[in-house]
Amino acid sequence: MQQDEVAARVRQVIDATGVSAREFARRIVIDPSKLSRSLNGTRRFTAAELARIADIGGVDVGRLIGTTTGAGDDATAGAAVGSATSTPSTVRAPSPPRAPSPSPEGGRPLQIVRETVRLIAERGFHAVRVADIAAACHTSTAAIHYHFPGRDELLEAAVRWCMDEDTRRRADATAGTRHAGDELRLLIELQTPRTEQQRRQWCVWLDLWAEAARSTTVGRLHVEYYRQWRGTVADVIRRGVEQGVFRPVDADSTALALTALIDGLASQVLATEPGLPGTGAGTMHDVLIAHVDACLTAPVSG
Repeated sequence: MQQDEVAARVRQVIDATGVSAREFARRIVIDPSKLSRSLNGTRRFTAAELARIADIGGVDVGRLIGTTTGAGDDATAGAAVGSATSTPSTVRAPSPPRAPSPSPEGGRPLQIVRETVRLIAERGFHAVRVADIAAACHTSTAAIHYHFPGRDELLEAAVRWCMDEDTRRRADATAGTRHAGDELRLLIELQTPRTEQQRRQWCVWLDLWAEAARSTTVGRLHVEYYRQWRGTVADVIRRGVEQGVFRPVDADSTALALTALIDGLASQVLATEPGLPGTGAGTMHDVLIAHVDACLTAPVSG
């Protein structure tokens, strides 16, 4: 069947990149489970997903769907993708621009998502227009819609990218750290919005929290992210208890309290202009360390 043939061609593209399916899913900004189901034939690739796969894999969309398109026939390929993946409830992907600019670092999909996140941090999600994202990417609105047909899909991709980047940043920062107490302090430092970049990241999260209360899709991603984040903190606490550096506490409930304290303090920091009276990043950090020392750190035996 054509669906199986498309999946086989996508597998070839993934193999050619030399990365795992999970990493490839991160690059095309979709849920790894969706990619897995599509590769196994239990879910159809959407037109926009195939467009992103083609972009990241450096191949023509026509190659993925089995049509013969030459260079410069991107518009025809875009229409063919819509036809090949459509069901009665599927909207065809709009055609991409006929003369696209050279692919940016990481590919066009990741550039779109990165710029979307930056604009959300500056203006808030609902103040960001597709035209603003296109201008930031030096491309057309048609190119944005080609990769992310709807605003909801673009928001979901932005949330997922933020989740992946945050998770990877934590893993890189704590790699090789064996002492649980040191690792927990590193995690706290990473969550303290001292720099402009850290403040922007927190601004995005605050905006996404508000959106999670209204959007089922974003809400599910929010639950998934916090499950992973609290799990990371709980694992560190358990190791600390085993190492004797933390008191014998319930790791899950302690992680819940600590992450909630981090969130609450960070929101206060973001509401305070740097240099003005109020809750600053230094105060937030000191409060969190004092909390860890008072509630977690095991007393030194004499």
